[in-house]
Amino acid sequence: MEVTALADDARGDLFDPACPTRGLLDRLGSKWTSMAVKVLAGAAPAEVRFAELRRRMPGVSQKMLSTTLRGLVRDGLVDRRVEPTVPPRVHYRLTALGLSLEEPLSALRAWAEAHMAEIDRANHAAAAEQVTGADDSAVL
Repeated sequence: MEVTALADDARGDLFDPACPTRGLLDRLGSKWTSMAVKVLAGAAPAEVRFAELRRRMPGVSQKMLSTTLRGLVRDGLVDRRVEPTVPPRVHYRLTALGLSLEEPLSALRAWAEAHMAEIDRANHAAAAEQVTGADDSAVL
């Protein structure tokens, strides 16, 4: 599949298989992206060092955090600054574009937290149906 670039004033189309919006939504939908943006937004306009980001994001591996931040930098959502020390100190901060992402991600996090009990009950019910042999493949 060929991905096309959009003109500066163009709007993406999620339903177009070649639209880069799909890849962007994959990246933005990551829990690690949401956590990183939240931590960086809480510190804005100050910078946060890599080690501090990792400490504030329980469960993230160094590799996953590095990959997430690299994508955010590439997308223009985060600025990266390296101090030429041994070892180098790497600092991150949200750009204006990245800061504009905090509000919608915050709303999505709040929705997920508010409805997690309902989602959990639905998952347990679906698992119980699978155990009892209920099969909806006939519906398909």
